[in-house]
Amino acid sequence: MKTFLYLILVLGFLIGCNTSKRIPSSNNELANKATQNDTVKIANNELEYEIIIIEPGFNFWLASRAKPEGYYSQQFLENRNYLYVTEWNSRVMQPLRYNPDLYELQIDYQPGIDYGYDVNYKLYNYFIYFQLTYKQQLAGFTPRI
Repeated sequence: MKTFLYLILVLGFLIGCNTSKRIPSSNNELANKATQNDTVKIANNELEYEIIIIEPGFNFWLASRAKPEGYYSQQFLENRNYLYVTEWNSRVMQPLRYNPDLYELQIDYQPGIDYGYDVNYKLYNYFIYFQLTYKQQLAGFTPRI
């Protein structure tokens, strides 16, 4: 009888000491949703181009820290992207000098083609994200958000 009473007391204590469930904050939910889908794909069938960005955390960064669309002009984005792409491609071609794990593939970005605002916006923000995340400096000036 004592063991039965002891088991009931232990079970009552364990049930009474149940930890409260943590309610995720909206920031945590946003971070979880954004990091689950870390592939950004931008395509235009008319111009036959496609950009695929596979980078953990980029979607969350784009949604939470990047300037909103419309903040920069398309001309500004095109100019910066051209500078960044030129430096990026130069680093891809120098694997002994620059980390080949960071600079794997060349980017075919031609200044005479109108890729549209969306492509230029996301590409520019990827370059900013890349520089801040991996502490790199492309094109000779500090990246800004």
